Amino acid sequence: MNFTLRHFCIHLGIFCSIAFAHSQQVSVPLDTLVNTSHTVQIKGKSIPYTATTGFQPVWNDQGNPIASLFYTYYKRSDIKNDENRPLLISFNGGPGSASVWMHIAYTGPRILKIDSEGFPIQPYGIKDNPNSVLDVADIVFVNPVNTGYSRMIPDKDGKMPEKKFFFGVNADIEYLSEWVNTFVTRNNRWRSPKYLIGESYGTTRVSGLALALQQKQWMYLNGVILVSPTEIGFEFDGPIEVANRLPYYTAAAWYHKKLPPALQQKDLLEVLPKAEQYTIHTLIPALVKGGTLSEKDRKFIIDSMAYYSGISKTVIDQHNLEVPKAFFWKELLRTSHGYTVGRLDSRYKGMDVKEAGERPDYNSELTAWLHAFTPAINYYIGEELKFKTDLKYNMFGPVHPWDRSNNNSGEALRSAMTMNPNLHTMIQSGYFDGATTYFNAKYVMWQLNANRKLGKRLDFKGYRSGHMMYLRNEDLIKANQDIRDFIIKSSKKIQSGSKY
Repeated sequence: MNFTLRHFCIHLGIFCSIAFAHSQQVSVPLDTLVNTSHTVQIKGKSIPYTATTGFQPVWNDQGNPIASLFYTYYKRSDIKNDENRPLLISFNGGPGSASVWMHIAYTGPRILKIDSEGFPIQPYGIKDNPNSVLDVADIVFVNPVNTGYSRMIPDKDGKMPEKKFFFGVNADIEYLSEWVNTFVTRNNRWRSPKYLIGESYGTTRVSGLALALQQKQWMYLNGVILVSPTEIGFEFDGPIEVANRLPYYTAAAWYHKKLPPALQQKDLLEVLPKAEQYTIHTLIPALVKGGTLSEKDRKFIIDSMAYYSGISKTVIDQHNLEVPKAFFWKELLRTSHGYTVGRLDSRYKGMDVKEAGERPDYNSELTAWLHAFTPAINYYIGEELKFKTDLKYNMFGPVHPWDRSNNNSGEALRSAMTMNPNLHTMIQSGYFDGATTYFNAKYVMWQLNANRKLGKRLDFKGYRSGHMMYLRNEDLIKANQDIRDFIIKSSKKIQSGSKY
């Protein structure tokens, strides 16, 4: 081969490589939809529905797109007039988590294949959800920026928007309120009763959105559902935070049969009220005293904490009565079985390289969930919903650092409820959740009702499972029915006017 021909081939190869690389560049659809039609059996009745899957933009103040959010919208197709048809807007947490969890395991019409207790099985896949709330409400599952397929959009010069527009408590609420407004307008749902549901950090999100939608979008909600809520901006630390751990310790110890016989032989719902009353009336006052607690009283507290927690008096004493949750997950089964217990769901057991240590090596429950959810959601979106993309589905996306300052989301929800007589709130918590414990959820509810006038519009529902209580089939049935009942209850007096 002569020099000229070789030179030409080298340049041709470089050109082809560049062209091929460019043609394979992953692009983010700005405003794209795919529609499919389906039918599901819910509560023994055939429910036809459409699934709309795609992207809707987020715009800046100049009207330029700065992000595009991936969502899936399920709409029952045999309803001719949807003015009284509720719309449920669903967010997960993290704050970097996709909407996958509640989408294909809780309220949606299709759920992943798992066993009756929520543990992964193979082959992976999807099946009908006979408990979906699609019979009573249309549902949209939203993925905030960098979760699922949602991404930021560069400007005309290729520069990405600043992260501060998205990654923080208040930034998140602000841009999502605008996005929800656009979605409701595009889909002609302004007349519909509207509900927000959020899980984990998603409870912070929807609590703030309740007021933001009301004040900045003039959109008034009928209900907010908090699934495994965070503290939603209500600060509780020191003795209260430490003491509030105990009822969860009791629940986890009961599940693993580590409580003394006098408690272990009782049903869980007989045991927990005893732990709660002890926590409120005895443990909190004792911890407030700190080092001034008498030796006699200190011994009594150590004995009773061991009684209610299933761990030894020695380690409670060594921790000065303040046993960290991470240590509890490592300690509960250490001497009897050598296993750890899960953070988000303490029914799950893990196995560390060493039994010694202060905390588990990994989250056993999250490992199991990712095992099942990741293949299921990727298969479902591409093959059943027919949305094709080379974007990576971020189960957990890069959203850090997250600005957690000025978190007033709980106050926002309380304000929204006081100003809107039609707004109801329901809390759903798993007793075996060690991350956002059920007793902290009750504490949050008590703070929401600070004026003692919101009680009739506040509901608490507990389940014998963990953070994602709906993974256990018995709780999937119960929790969806609780949402169904909540929607019916909160819609009853709409026709009589919004008034006190």
